[in-house]
Amino acid sequence: MAVAEANKTSIKGGEFLIKETSSSQIFIPEEFTEEQRMIADTCREFLGKEIWPILDEIDHAKSPDLISGLMDKAGELGLLGTAVPEEYGGFGMNFNTSMLVAEATGAGNSFSVALSAHTGIGTLPILYYGNDEQKSKYLPKLATGEWKAAYCLTEPDSGSDANSGKTKAILTSDGQHYSITGQKMWITNGGFADVFIVFAKIEEIGQADKNLSAFIIEKSFGGITMNAPEHKMGIKGSDTRQIFFNDCLVPVENMLSERGNGFKIAVNILNIGRIKLAAAALGGAKRVTHQAINYANERKQFGTAIANFGAIKHKLAEMATQMFATESAAYRVGQNIDDLISTFQEKGMSDAESKLKALEELAIECAIMKVHGSEVLDYVVDEGVQIYGGMGFSADAPMDRAYRDSRINRIFEGTNEINRLLVVDMLLKRAMKGQIDLMGPAMAVGKEIMSIPDFSISEDETRFSAEKKVIQNLKKAALMVAGAAVQKFMMKLSEEQEIIMNLADMVIEIYAAESVLLRVEKRIDLLGADANKLHEDMAIIYLHRAVEKVNNAGRAAITSFAESDELRVMLMGLKRFTKIEPVNLKEARRRIADELITKNEYVF
Repeated sequence: MAVAEANKTSIKGGEFLIKETSSSQIFIPEEFTEEQRMIADTCREFLGKEIWPILDEIDHAKSPDLISGLMDKAGELGLLGTAVPEEYGGFGMNFNTSMLVAEATGAGNSFSVALSAHTGIGTLPILYYGNDEQKSKYLPKLATGEWKAAYCLTEPDSGSDANSGKTKAILTSDGQHYSITGQKMWITNGGFADVFIVFAKIEEIGQADKNLSAFIIEKSFGGITMNAPEHKMGIKGSDTRQIFFNDCLVPVENMLSERGNGFKIAVNILNIGRIKLAAAALGGAKRVTHQAINYANERKQFGTAIANFGAIKHKLAEMATQMFATESAAYRVGQNIDDLISTFQEKGMSDAESKLKALEELAIECAIMKVHGSEVLDYVVDEGVQIYGGMGFSADAPMDRAYRDSRINRIFEGTNEINRLLVVDMLLKRAMKGQIDLMGPAMAVGKEIMSIPDFSISEDETRFSAEKKVIQNLKKAALMVAGAAVQKFMMKLSEEQEIIMNLADMVIEIYAAESVLLRVEKRIDLLGADANKLHEDMAIIYLHRAVEKVNNAGRAAITSFAESDELRVMLMGLKRFTKIEPVNLKEARRRIADELITKNEYVF
């Protein structure tokens, strides 16, 4: 389902910070079709039948055969080919549907990691960057699971700085092959993969290229050895290894895209991984919340179920509210990607080019969602452990695995610190290129904080007009801090990582809070106010949370660089822009928790 045609071409990454979005412009999960919901149900049924009953066995498997076999079963159901076009044996689903699949399978612990690595970073480089011959050869086998895929980018000395990798590729004397030598680490699916996407620098006369190139390597090519599986804190059932390429001969026709284009491939594929990870984290969080609600209803203390205690209700309501925010924002981005894909296709771009261009345009939002989704999951599993109490610390209860398995998500697809830096870096670079106008609004905010505040009451009050004014003011707070920081540090701002991360926190919370509010407004238009009282509670709770976080992050940033009169004026401006009318949040949380407890499941 797409938004109105008139809105498609207006989507620009990061522009939400300076433009007001209407609820009619966004997609909400309630708009998924019956067919899309059935696809998600199929994924959940697969987890219920094949994965959840044997989670311990998966974690303690002595060989990769178990996970590989489960991947075969997923392939038989078509779960490995959701994003692969029908002409290559897949289902050709749109991006938001593939997001829904990522969410539904995201509750599969170690299995979901293997699945997402295969369908994402393992398959998509060929889908988006492969030529016709490469697509025809590899995609049908990857879509069915006949062949499994792995992605080899990280090296011992090259993690976040991926382009510094030392794996080298040397053209053989006959010009028919590249001889690839190097070490890769943290390779998911490494022990059973048939196909590897490998990044290396082509070397000639002892001089290596500045940028990586990418290659499709089959296990059958030889020259590949690997260590035993890594011992990890979590996702123990995911086969993760170091892999060594020792003069591995790769046909020249197996170079992916063009020479030196590997780093761009890696970056664009990571954009996809980031937004998909947010959806997967949401799926994991929903399962943990469901388990926590069940336990809170079953566990008796002081003669009553612990679900009846206010402290537990607070936890359950906060878990639900934060997940609702992740869900609202993630599918907003997913549909924006689909709409941009359609727009670019209408302009004559190929399917692959359109998808890459759309994802590149919305890279800021993808990074935002990676951070938000992974940190909400971490919050949820931590509170899940707390609700379980002593049993939460026991390996015999589900929270132990959930807690350990969630932690990797803040490292996957670029650490959350790197993604925070990227959010602000991309915003500022686009502003400098004139792609979005940040400095104009920032300068306007600077003038506004020197003027007398406008306390007049609007006569055309509409639903959520007060809350939307709060969102607008939060955006002004972010623009004020960003504008002042840029003026202060100019090109050296990149060295002030603490301030950049403060700014990123402001931007992330603004996007999430706006997404929740717009979703609830659209829900009310579709379903009526009476059916959305609890959803409205969640929107208000989250907005208050966002105001507090924006205020704290803004204050931390301002006091890091402003002094004297500038400090006083900016703190005064921050106070003005983070005002919100107080409400009884305790009662709102209790209403949400009571619904969860009564239904004994996550119902939103």
